Amino acid sequence: MADLPGIVVTGASGRMGQMLIETILHSDRVRLVGALERSGHNWIGQDVGLAMGGTELGVVVTDDPLEIFAKAHAVIDFTAPAATVGFAALAAQARCVHVIGTTGMSDGDLKKLNAAGRHAVIVRAGNMSLGVNLLVQLTKKVAAALDEDFDIEVIESHHNQKVDAPSGTALMLGEAAAEGRGVSLSNAADRGRDGITGKRERGRIGFHAIRGGDIVGEHDVLFAAPGERITLRHVASDRAVFARGALKAALWGQGKKPGEYDMLDVLGLNETAS
Repeated sequence: MADLPGIVVTGASGRMGQMLIETILHSDRVRLVGALERSGHNWIGQDVGLAMGGTELGVVVTDDPLEIFAKAHAVIDFTAPAATVGFAALAAQARCVHVIGTTGMSDGDLKKLNAAGRHAVIVRAGNMSLGVNLLVQLTKKVAAALDEDFDIEVIESHHNQKVDAPSGTALMLGEAAAEGRGVSLSNAADRGRDGITGKRERGRIGFHAIRGGDIVGEHDVLFAAPGERITLRHVASDRAVFARGALKAALWGQGKKPGEYDMLDVLGLNETAS
């Protein structure tokens, strides 16, 4: 067991954090070596298994990433942009694979991740599931096949605690549609409609965010033309799909050259990968 890759989970008390820990515990390919929480959190100093309402695991929750990153092979991180940027620098120092599911990153945040990626492996994706990454590829192909007579709308639904919109997955899908069309998403995106907006501009890619209840994640890409519509859809009903994907990424990254990767690389779907 001691020779298996050691994984640290950041944001251990969160929904994704606990799901990641459960997934690691049920895996015979990795082991849990650290659980991290923000300073002042009531889990600090507790055994993470007991804090989760289960049995003792021998892993104490800490707010000091330096110590636990030093004994880890990978860090899985679904937290917040500022925290993720800080973890990236520390993970790079420790030469850990840094798997990032955090969304809502700014251009400045991404530049800092790029700097960390020169020294260690970073796998970052707005969504870690196999199905969504297949949907990204399909979206790009359909967008490339259809002309601008087909309006493109990306509709996403999530639980009422999600703090960013559009979701990272929606933006992945929008980027795929824009790439298929040969345009820049920053120039084509329409992310807000309210009041008298006028008619829809040809060639735009629209985004709509729904927030309610405990929706795990639903994404639709609508291609609509006069007389016909095509809808590509993915529904996640269990966060375990994201945890399994993140674990797959952590294992895939072992032994890879430093750099920034995504789930298309992990799944062998990246058409530009060598």
